[in-house]
Amino acid sequence: MKRIALITGATSGIGEATAKLFAKNDIDLIICGRRKEKLATLENELSSLVSVRTLVFDVGDKDAVTKSLQSLNGIWRDIDILVNNAGGAHGLELFVDGDVNDWERMIDYNVKGLLYVSKTIVPWMIERKKGQIINISSIAGKQTYAKGMVYCASKSGVEAISKGMRLELVPYGIRVCNIAPGAVETEFSVVRFKGDKNKAKSVYKNFKPLIAEDIADSIFYCVNVPSHVQIADMTIFPSAQSDATTIHRE
Repeated sequence: MKRIALITGATSGIGEATAKLFAKNDIDLIICGRRKEKLATLENELSSLVSVRTLVFDVGDKDAVTKSLQSLNGIWRDIDILVNNAGGAHGLELFVDGDVNDWERMIDYNVKGLLYVSKTIVPWMIERKKGQIINISSIAGKQTYAKGMVYCASKSGVEAISKGMRLELVPYGIRVCNIAPGAVETEFSVVRFKGDKNKAKSVYKNFKPLIAEDIADSIFYCVNVPSHVQIADMTIFPSAQSDATTIHRE
């Protein structure tokens, strides 16, 4: 029987790459995001391979999340894989110069959004006594760096949630994997720097960063290990990176 995966933040980057890889491997999809047109384009691309449902919502809006997910019915509630990917960074300033609105967006998307989505999906998995959750954290969740305090705190929250989920869900046969990427060239830095593409590009200058497909490959590996295996935590760097702030540039 085919598996069903729900992916948040599927309109770009890691989420989009994961959706495409899953579709190529016969996994039906529920793709979620804020940009309706991008979701429609992705659905059109992948619907020849698998069954695809789209849900348009902002993960930071609790009522919208609940309403959208509760609209699923029948087999679409039999979600085998939940990829909590939506999130991002906003701003890169010292704490005293930080924008409170940026802080709230990071906490809303990275922490609360993950919780809102999981709050609806996890009970369905518990009822079926099966499922797998992939939470996308960051090296920032393991190592705090200057000018990124609140982003790092939000990703540390993802790490804690992943551990807590694993503790509580093991009795139900639900596996939980936390994936912490290092430098991945997606829209991440463009968003962080408010659309400044030159500044975003400089983040990846003079080394070869990871790309979204690298993380998608890792996610796919984690959801395909034998049923007695649980990949609890995975940190992924480009070969030029050794920790959150140390990158060898040519």
